[in-house]
Amino acid sequence: MRIIDTIEIQMAIEDMCLEASCDIPKEIIRCYSDAIGTERNPLGRDVLGQLVKNAEIAHQRRIPSCQDTGMAVVFLEIGAEIFFRGKAMEEAVNDGIRSGYEKGFLRKSIVKHPLDRINTGDNTPAVIHYDFTKGNKLRIVLMPKGFGSENMSALAMLEPADGIDGVVRFIVDAVEKAGPNPCPPVFVGVGLGGTADKAMLMAKKALLRQPGTRSTIEIDALLEERLLNEINMTGIGPAGLGGSTTAFDVFVESYPTHIAGLPVAVNICCHALRYKERIL
Repeated sequence: MRIIDTIEIQMAIEDMCLEASCDIPKEIIRCYSDAIGTERNPLGRDVLGQLVKNAEIAHQRRIPSCQDTGMAVVFLEIGAEIFFRGKAMEEAVNDGIRSGYEKGFLRKSIVKHPLDRINTGDNTPAVIHYDFTKGNKLRIVLMPKGFGSENMSALAMLEPADGIDGVVRFIVDAVEKAGPNPCPPVFVGVGLGGTADKAMLMAKKALLRQPGTRSTIEIDALLEERLLNEINMTGIGPAGLGGSTTAFDVFVESYPTHIAGLPVAVNICCHALRYKERIL
């Protein structure tokens, strides 16, 4: 049994808030650079070059790469051999978000109620997802999710008879309807199967995959390749100005489902796919 004081979680998340906002992951920046060499639209290549420069400036000057520093989405993978002491986990996470956004001068974007629209003033509460695993390690992943892309989320409860063609049609349509709104080129997370809520969560978690990796499930890997090709044939292009790079990558996560259903969820992230990971 291992003991972790939740103040450690709070302090880690505080640091991760600024790191995630200012440091675009290297593998994401590599997507920008690689696409410059393949993008057919000169204007699109210029946009991609600006993305590289923006990421460099954000890192060097310790300023957010985007003014929308997002709603904090936190994934916790908790080893079964850990005992937590101190304040409650949710309290520790939100205290970390609160202090991180304050110290980093990050934009506070969260309203207390969806209808009264009164800002909480500290970017809390976060959206927290818990998973339990073997061992005595705690994995924390922080994703500041901007709403230019989050607003483009989509869910369809297709019929089994719609098959793979129906799935592809729905996902590509979702990206086309989003157009320039999610600041393309985008990353597309897809959740396939389960229930409506399970599919949506899988789509969000799919965005944490490393660019260029394919699913270990053959049918999903083939679907990823087909979707990436068809999405890039839409011509939306960088910043919606036209081109051959509308998506950098597509990630599909699947789960068993009911004989009568075919849930499909889409969660899009802008080019600034921001996340930080810590292992305690």
